[in-house]
Amino acid sequence: MSARSHGRCDVPQPDHDGETRFYITGWKCDRHSPWAAKGLPKPQPGPGLPASAWTTPSPLSDSRVHDDRAIASGKRRSSPHTYRAAQAAVDTHQKGTSR
Repeated sequence: MSARSHGRCDVPQPDHDGETRFYITGWKCDRHSPWAAKGLPKPQPGPGLPASAWTTPSPLSDSRVHDDRAIASGKRRSSPHTYRAAQAAVDTHQKGTSR
């Protein structure tokens, strides 16, 4: 049985109520769910991801500059065409900052 398919409450009592969801203990309705058994209120959906979750700058772009420097200096192994491309990238970067 797949946990994704919608099922009936596993509790063999006729007093089912609310939405049926799959918990670790099996399919339970709102009345027989773990939070109801503890006497807790129905949990509300959370706020979700913060608005800035996808707008934070990635550290990958900064690390690529350092990788190009390491490859161009010969400290990091690479193929010959990657070595030449890294040297060209570092040269253009140094020419742009020396002005």
